[in-house]
Amino acid sequence: MKRLAILGSTGSIGQSTLAVVAAHPEDFTVAALAAGHNVEALTEQIRRFRPALVSVQDEAAARKLQEYFPGNTGPEILWGPAGARAVAAYPAADLVLSAMVGAVGLEPTLAAIEAGKPVALANKETLVAAGSLVMAAAKERGVPLIPVDSEHSAIFQAVHGQRREDVKKLWLTASGGPFRTWSRERLAQATPAQALKHPNWNMGRKITIDSATLMNKALEVIEASVLFSLPVDQVEVYIHPQSIIHSLVEFVDGSVLAQLGVPDMRLPIAYALSFPRRLPTSGASLDLGQVAALTFEAPDVERFPGLKLGYEAARTGGTMPAVLNAANEVAVAAFLEGRLTFLGIPRMVAETMEAHSPEPLRSLSQVLQVHAWALQHAERLIHSQK
Repeated sequence: MKRLAILGSTGSIGQSTLAVVAAHPEDFTVAALAAGHNVEALTEQIRRFRPALVSVQDEAAARKLQEYFPGNTGPEILWGPAGARAVAAYPAADLVLSAMVGAVGLEPTLAAIEAGKPVALANKETLVAAGSLVMAAAKERGVPLIPVDSEHSAIFQAVHGQRREDVKKLWLTASGGPFRTWSRERLAQATPAQALKHPNWNMGRKITIDSATLMNKALEVIEASVLFSLPVDQVEVYIHPQSIIHSLVEFVDGSVLAQLGVPDMRLPIAYALSFPRRLPTSGASLDLGQVAALTFEAPDVERFPGLKLGYEAARTGGTMPAVLNAANEVAVAAFLEGRLTFLGIPRMVAETMEAHSPEPLRSLSQVLQVHAWALQHAERLIHSQK
């Protein structure tokens, strides 16, 4: 029985994780949960999975949650960054699933590592913003980081048992999102409602927009470079609209190993939770006869410049990837609120990067300061365009 602490339990990955837990009650139990403001969803999770500790984003959400569990009828309730860190380092947990959206997941993920907890990592921003710091902390503590993203899970599976020096190149696949065939002129008029209609995956709002801009793939390129200790120019991207091949590894002898499966996040989640075992699932099996064709194409970085910005940030290194990530968070939020056009997202990221003088990564406090600066600078740029 593996006891889980889940960071971001009411989000898309968190909910899928709990679906895996519910399907395998003999393998998993829930020790602690951290969420944001969705108190109603969290209340249902508490009643079903009975964690001993929960945390929410702020004190107001904590007070609201306490109304559902008066006295000692529910779990211990904490809030804020300290609460999330407490969930991440909860002594009774055997594994931490890190699935908070954005850089907010950085501190609790590091707290889990410092507490010696194995981490199933779905929060790519952690490695984008502070990759070398996180990897150094994990190495020092002897803590395994098991990727949950379907692409990085695919690579993790393909390289397992292989000599790392035999890896020549990593190929990440991308669906291309809802706008894969759109012209730049049409992209200029794209609405949030259109961008949120992903053709293959059911994901949270922020990651769905990132998929539409290919910024999600930019973040994943950086994450793969950090996680698998390869120069970023040995990580490349295919557009693969069917989302069946989740990524590929090319070896020095010319062999290529790929991991295939239906587009269902429960598969990489279950693998991360049970590694090195594999759990039987009740979902649909892959039927290649029904799929019929698997196609690939090169990404168009002129229509989708977010991917190019990711490579630029990675090559620059230091604090630049943290700036890319923070500026993108602000730009995506502004687009969803109707304050920025779709093409304005990569433009604001690029302008924020241009205004930054990168420094070598030294500490968590430095990363958080740079993140805060980039949030403010990007917001000022968006406001000034009106």
